[in-house]
Amino acid sequence: MDGLTPPVLAWYRANARDLPWRKTSDPYRIWVSEIMLQQTRVAAVLGYYARFLDAFPAVGDLASAPEDLLLKLWEGLGYYSRARNLQKAARIVRDSGRFPDSFAELLKLPGVGEYTAAAIASAAFGIPEAAVDGNVLRVAARLTDCHDDISDPAVKKKIRGWVQDVFPDGSADIRIFNQALMELGAVVCVPNGPPKCLLCPARERCLAFARGTFDALPVKKAKKPRRVEEKTVFVLLLEGRAALRKRPDSGLLAGLWEFPNTDGVLDEDAAAEVLRSWGLEPKSWRKRLAAKHLFTHVEWRMTGYVLEVSGNADFFWTPSLDACAVPSAFAKFSKEALALLGGAP
Repeated sequence: MDGLTPPVLAWYRANARDLPWRKTSDPYRIWVSEIMLQQTRVAAVLGYYARFLDAFPAVGDLASAPEDLLLKLWEGLGYYSRARNLQKAARIVRDSGRFPDSFAELLKLPGVGEYTAAAIASAAFGIPEAAVDGNVLRVAARLTDCHDDISDPAVKKKIRGWVQDVFPDGSADIRIFNQALMELGAVVCVPNGPPKCLLCPARERCLAFARGTFDALPVKKAKKPRRVEEKTVFVLLLEGRAALRKRPDSGLLAGLWEFPNTDGVLDEDAAAEVLRSWGLEPKSWRKRLAAKHLFTHVEWRMTGYVLEVSGNADFFWTPSLDACAVPSAFAKFSKEALALLGGAP
């Protein structure tokens, strides 16, 4: 990877996407962006980032925010433990009176691993720490014609060492070098298709391009198939209110609101029996729905019923979903509920 740094930095300065977190050296704003971008596309993050910082413009605002508001602002972004860890870390920062300004200190914050600590350290403080994400792993594997499994921690460590060795000098260059490599992987040395080698500033130094092996790289062990779970979900309407309940405080989607549901695929008769076991009687069956949601290790396949009911059940009956964080797994059901409650779908 000798000679890589100058052309990549020059290319980045001329071609980098205009993203709000690249216009600041504020560690709080950079940290929020890095947490949001974990396993999430840039396009999905942009709106959330703006709304989040409008609500919590400083670390103290986030530290003191009600959790329900925090989770509502995160609604649909997924991986809600990120939001809770952000707030835990914000309270640590507030109580200490300063934002951690070293790689080692950043690593101590909840929800911050090696990649995130390095990304903040370099962009906010000009500290030369290699931040190696999937984009950088792919770029490095192709540049060096590395056919090792990039999901292997030892290989990730080796690639991090390669990147560390080519870090530039000078604060201005250090602040953008990690971003430049990530940008190269995001828009030129792309996944799920042929890389755009003719546009690449590192083409002349790329062994995979020279040897014609780029289509075979990077090598990554196949993921285990997701476990499939069947569920029946109910959008229940009672006197202009919809039923929600909170999920358990631990596990998948911990502590978030959900529409009442049960395991298995139930026909109308079986679904009615479940409702009666909850103390409800079906009055008018409105619609049957089907939906699917993919988590990292689990796939939910959902059958849904939208109906009016009578009776009394120990749910939270709300005329609006405005204050409740309902995860995107239930997006199709939320849309139906909003339409029936008179809100915008």
